[in-house]
Amino acid sequence: MTRVLAVLAGFTTLALVALGITACSPLAFFDAIGPRDDGGRLSLKDAAFGSHPRQRLDVFTPVAAPEGAPVLVFFYGGSWKNGAKEDYAFVGQALAAQGFVTVLPDYRLYPEVRFPDFLDDGARAVAWVQANIAAYGGDPRRIVLAGHSAGAYNAVMLGLDPSYLRRAGVDPRVIRAVAGLSGPYDFLPLDAGTATEVFGAAPDKPATQPITFAGPRSPPAFLASGDGDTVVRPSNTKNLAARLREARVPVQERIYPGLDHADTLLALSVTFRSKAPELAEMAAFLRQQAGGERPLQARMLGN
Repeated sequence: MTRVLAVLAGFTTLALVALGITACSPLAFFDAIGPRDDGGRLSLKDAAFGSHPRQRLDVFTPVAAPEGAPVLVFFYGGSWKNGAKEDYAFVGQALAAQGFVTVLPDYRLYPEVRFPDFLDDGARAVAWVQANIAAYGGDPRRIVLAGHSAGAYNAVMLGLDPSYLRRAGVDPRVIRAVAGLSGPYDFLPLDAGTATEVFGAAPDKPATQPITFAGPRSPPAFLASGDGDTVVRPSNTKNLAARLREARVPVQERIYPGLDHADTLLALSVTFRSKAPELAEMAAFLRQQAGGERPLQARMLGN
């Protein structure tokens, strides 16, 4: 059975690479057939954080965890065009097994919306977390944001530009850290494809770039990519990490040898975890940053 799963997952990997992880069905197939971490469980399904059908979220909790666990909000990728939280249950359980109360939100997609509407959805999801997560064992004062690909953009942008969280009624200082896997953070000029479709109407193009907002008040960041990524160039990770280090922000930068764009997502799964120590390294960094009580005055509002 393990061999069969590995072969099927291998075909799934090829499909994900070919599609740039933009179609939900191959990933849904992988999520359905792959083994799951025993240390996490689905505790809440389809909680509404808005009135739109895609403004829903799932909550995964550690099987054994004390009250007041750190909270991790994970945004999936899909070029801001595709994706569904149901296809990422393996991620939710993996992160919950690492001790995080983990939240997987959906968000509105192109062509129904463009920048910055999906960021506003992400901020509203965080507002729901701050108001409700204590009921599931999470500490609303210790939130970290993470994501893969377009979801990494969402997570990092929400952490670096606090205006979205403020509009949603969230104090940005509760965001203790961010983590981005194979994310686009520095991609001007826009290419003629997805980037132009999603961001082309923005009047201030630099304001669409996470790297624009990197500064001394930015949250600590775990930034990772694969050296074989041809979908989102690893230079995005390297450039943002360098800018944050210049601002004296704690950064852990990892460029994993032999990994491509899909691999940095799949390495979170039980099936492909041997590809790289990504899950352990990211979880350790985020736990450290979300660890003890952090005085709110330690970070001023704004950037």
